[in-house]
Amino acid sequence: MTTQMPTTDSILIFDTTLRDGEQSPGATLNVEEKLEIARQLSRLGVDICEAGFPIASPGDFEAVRRIAEEIGSLTEGRKDGRPMVIAGLARANNEDISRAYEAVKAAPRHRIHTFLATSDIHLKHKLRIDREECIDQVIKAVSFARSLCDDVEFSPEDAGRSDPEFLVQVLGEAIKAGATTLNIPDTVGYTTPDEFGRLIEFLIRNTPGSDKAVWSVHCHNDLGLATANTLAGIQAGARQAEVTLNGIGERAGNTALEEVVMALTTRPQNFNLTTNIDTTQIARTSHMVSTYTGMVIQPNKAIVGANAFAHEAGIHQDGMLKNHQTYEIMRPEIVGLNTSKLVLGKHSGRHAFRAHLREMGYDNMDDDEVGAAFKRFKRLADKKKVVTDADIEAIIADEIYQPPVIWQLEHIQVSCGDHSIPTASVVMTGPDGEQYQDAALGSGPVDAVYQAINRIIGVTNRLTEFSINAVTEGLDAVAEATIRIQPDNGADFTVNPQTNQPIYRTFSGHGASTDIVVASARAYLSALNKMLAERDGYQKTLQPAANGVAK
Repeated sequence: MTTQMPTTDSILIFDTTLRDGEQSPGATLNVEEKLEIARQLSRLGVDICEAGFPIASPGDFEAVRRIAEEIGSLTEGRKDGRPMVIAGLARANNEDISRAYEAVKAAPRHRIHTFLATSDIHLKHKLRIDREECIDQVIKAVSFARSLCDDVEFSPEDAGRSDPEFLVQVLGEAIKAGATTLNIPDTVGYTTPDEFGRLIEFLIRNTPGSDKAVWSVHCHNDLGLATANTLAGIQAGARQAEVTLNGIGERAGNTALEEVVMALTTRPQNFNLTTNIDTTQIARTSHMVSTYTGMVIQPNKAIVGANAFAHEAGIHQDGMLKNHQTYEIMRPEIVGLNTSKLVLGKHSGRHAFRAHLREMGYDNMDDDEVGAAFKRFKRLADKKKVVTDADIEAIIADEIYQPPVIWQLEHIQVSCGDHSIPTASVVMTGPDGEQYQDAALGSGPVDAVYQAINRIIGVTNRLTEFSINAVTEGLDAVAEATIRIQPDNGADFTVNPQTNQPIYRTFSGHGASTDIVVASARAYLSALNKMLAERDGYQKTLQPAANGVAK
């Protein structure tokens, strides 16, 4: 395996949604979800996929290993005809590096990404080593990684606050030890674009052997400057950008993939640089990541937000009707958004429905998945006069982007009003195939439903987040509910590679319906199923709660 070297007029896209993105509070993903996202990242055209931090937990290792085995060889739809590089993160020690290599080695193209802090504040207070010891650790770590793998990336953590002259020393030694990519992270989002651009230019110009490595940038959004800093680094000579979908990540997040790619695409006169990204897959990938992580995209988010291509003001609408370029710098179709309003009607058949799904990019759905989505579509078409692509997206998300079914919702009935106590009755099918029913009171209809579900399943948890969003306009709009729950015991966690602190797992759920109570119930049960599926042997040993009454 040889290291991928970009041409002088291209940028490698290094996606870390599955590693840095998953470090967002609440963005917990299971193995199957990570596999689906990785598959879509390959279809999107991502060059390098940082699949995770293998030593963090057995689950993290398994996810990276399966991505390497099952996704690492895929080439379908990729511009360059080559599979993604699958990377694993490792701290600068032999145990981490060995574990990362074991996880990624099955991929035809694989990479070890190791890092060590270089700022004086980190050396003194976190690592408690001096500069000489830092250089020695870097040499040993990179050398060991290179003995296992031809493609080695090294990152000096907190480079944005490091002494540039010291960085030159560290990076020069990393190149000599075998590093093929040098990534410069603004770990805490501290720098401004002019500062960061000057830093990248200085390092490339002064580091011995700089022409032997790919220079990369990895920026955080603490001051809202991640994309600007990344673009400044690219203009200064970096040829790899480390990004996440929707800009998710720790604290304020990372540089957003869609923003960097579309900036390069929309402003060729400024950058004169290309990527291997299929931009028509951006919207679908963004929606998938949002659904799986439970992190709702803000309406005014650039490129993929609901308002990104909306023109409400009268003067804007008038200009758009005359020439879309008056207020649009890019067409929605470029990022995979279909502008058609009427999709299909209630008389449309299964064949037409499947053909339209292919047009929307869902060409890998099997017959069972299409059948389930078609049934939901027919029920929705009976309730709505107009079914849009957004409605179809919501149906697909609710049918396809779901965890294994352990408990299944069959029926809910709610009684509420301003002079009554909200009451809900719920019927569910358990893992044993039997149906169970119970009823409960609550502070509102959704709370009553949740209490009834809890009485049946008997699993304690804390609801940490709840949101409802309308997919389309009107009183008959499909509602998407997103929730997060956390186990009460707090025993399930992974490790933050930078801080070595535990990241307690939360589980997100997604549900869609024209009835917000039904959507909320589906979202809650989705999160519960996800949490329960993570428990070893659950499906074999679980017994329904005693207070659930079998029908």
